[in-house]
Amino acid sequence: MIRKDYHMHTTYCDGSNTAEEMVQVAIGKGMTEVGISGHSHTAFDESYCMSHEETERYRQELLALREKYRDQISVRIGLEVDRYSDADTDAFDYTIGSVHYIRVPDPRQGGAGAGADADAAATAAGAGAAVPTGCLPHTEDGQAWIYIPMDETAEITRAAADAYFGGDLIALAERYFETAGEVAKATGCDIIGHFDLLTKFNEKTEPPLIDTGDPRYIAAWKKAADQLLQADIPFEINTGAMSKGYRTEPYPAKPIRDYIRSRGGRFILSSDSHRTDTLCYQFDQYKSELE
Repeated sequence: MIRKDYHMHTTYCDGSNTAEEMVQVAIGKGMTEVGISGHSHTAFDESYCMSHEETERYRQELLALREKYRDQISVRIGLEVDRYSDADTDAFDYTIGSVHYIRVPDPRQGGAGAGADADAAATAAGAGAAVPTGCLPHTEDGQAWIYIPMDETAEITRAAADAYFGGDLIALAERYFETAGEVAKATGCDIIGHFDLLTKFNEKTEPPLIDTGDPRYIAAWKKAADQLLQADIPFEINTGAMSKGYRTEPYPAKPIRDYIRSRGGRFILSSDSHRTDTLCYQFDQYKSELE
């Protein structure tokens, strides 16, 4: 039995249970170590994450829980840090670097800074184009961006591809993996989170939302994986979408896991739990891949 799990969320962000409830259930499961990894702050979307003030309260509570349960379990204090997070991570035991959003220049502002083909396509949408539902306008350092969530709904992903990538979902995927390739350097993370998150809805859409057999898609994820392998940190085998009923296999898909392993990459099992009953979800099924 795998007795450690480092990716979980509580009521401090978008989880259903308190931090103490997660720790108590971990003890009940016979776990030896538990890591709680609240969503770090993103200025352009505060709906799911912790504010800077909440982040400190979260850290202080976990310090107290570490002491309270120190004879029963080791409690580690983590953060899941988005590529575009503005959080200070120095005070935490570990961080998971993840991509939940991609961004393009806001075409309503003239697309300042556009250069890549996808950015040029976004600019071509025109100043009068409406921002698709679910996409988030935000200005930073004088640059107007549209942030596109990658794991909200298939409809948001399609609408964003239509609005900003000329309807080309593979171009959107290329932007996603371009962003994923930056995450270790941008966040200084200790673990790579759900590497191919953008395929969350593939098993629920017909045809699949993202054509994972497209040569451009394969080239994009291989380039990103190669970049991240240079950081020499483990990738998650993340069973979170399985426990939520979206997927029948973990992130990343097996061809990606095989590729990473063939190049000396390492893995860690993560449940990405948002409630107590999914801690260590189906870890035994994939523990052989850690060897």
